[in-house]
Amino acid sequence: MPLSLSDLRGAARLASGAVVGVTDVVEATHATIARPFGRPKRTRGITGFVYRMIRAVTRQAARLLDHGLTIAGAPTSPEVTTAARGAAVAALNGVVGDALASEGNPLAIRAQVRLGDRALALTPDALARGVTDPSDVLLVHVHGLCMNDRQWGDAAHDPRETLASALGATALTVRYNSGRHVAETGRDLADLLDPLVANWPRPVRRLVLVGHSMGGLVLRSALHLGAKAGHAWPGADVSLVCLGTPHHGAPLERIGSVTDGLLEATRYAAPLARVGQIRSAGVTDLRYGSVAEADWRDRDRFERGPDDRQPIPLPDVPVYLVAATTGDGRGGVRDQTLGDGLVPLDSALGRHADLARDLGVPPERTAVFPRMHHFELLRAPDVTDQLVRWLAPG
Repeated sequence: MPLSLSDLRGAARLASGAVVGVTDVVEATHATIARPFGRPKRTRGITGFVYRMIRAVTRQAARLLDHGLTIAGAPTSPEVTTAARGAAVAALNGVVGDALASEGNPLAIRAQVRLGDRALALTPDALARGVTDPSDVLLVHVHGLCMNDRQWGDAAHDPRETLASALGATALTVRYNSGRHVAETGRDLADLLDPLVANWPRPVRRLVLVGHSMGGLVLRSALHLGAKAGHAWPGADVSLVCLGTPHHGAPLERIGSVTDGLLEATRYAAPLARVGQIRSAGVTDLRYGSVAEADWRDRDRFERGPDDRQPIPLPDVPVYLVAATTGDGRGGVRDQTLGDGLVPLDSALGRHADLARDLGVPPERTAVFPRMHHFELLRAPDVTDQLVRWLAPG
């Protein structure tokens, strides 16, 4: 897998952060053992001096290396050129993308609308030059956590091409940093769709949005925030499809939260809880399916508690929900616990015991695919056929 100078800069910054982070954990464990009362995070005297020197030398070495690579001509925003590199960078962004973005790491992905393998500039002139034979129907696919826009479909079946052909649409995709908060990405996407629709080379008659997993939450957030910002596009002829979206959260993130609590409850293991807390803001948003900034603003996102997120109703557009399950789809224990391997059945279908949180999608706009895994939704022809029946009847 080829690496650019920008990749090396990003990797050097990550390595520096990792060394400093491990040093913090080791020092906190050392301090806890050395001082039997309380939960100290730092050691004292010569020992503390040694730990401080490790951090200082690591940071200085990272700054010098970064400066040298910058002088060597590293670009500030590398273009993904291979599928392997793209998948690796997407996975990295999903795990620690919020930290990459806040540190200005070159590996942080910036939200963009793409046509094929290239990002689109969304000015009228750029779109007129860059889009040949534009349709008046736009089909926009949005990927999920740790994924990217190149991971829809496979060699046997590309759902984007099939659905675009049925709709007579121009197929577009979105690439974004899935480690940032859903609401942050939702705002970015709303701000991208606004000029895309306004500046498209011909008037847009219809906008079809398809999100897989976290991508569905991002689209819900974008529709909500776009409407609040007064954008025109949410009021157009919009349809929303969510594939395996954790509208009410995913149990794996809740397990991670419980694990943090168990570690913190034990004095000598408490420093190790920091290791679990490297997971990104995007990941912690999946605990209950947060789409609003109010769910995390001025709060500790690792704090454990009940589901108290702000209920955000579905937008006033046709919404279609697709769920997969490794069970038989009849609502048994396997469907409600494992679901598709990541998302329980009720969460993907927006069902909730609290009516204020229940999404209320009518049965004729939901579909359940038994004996199917979460990632099969990206490439299963049966799923595409269902979308065609909903969105392009006749």
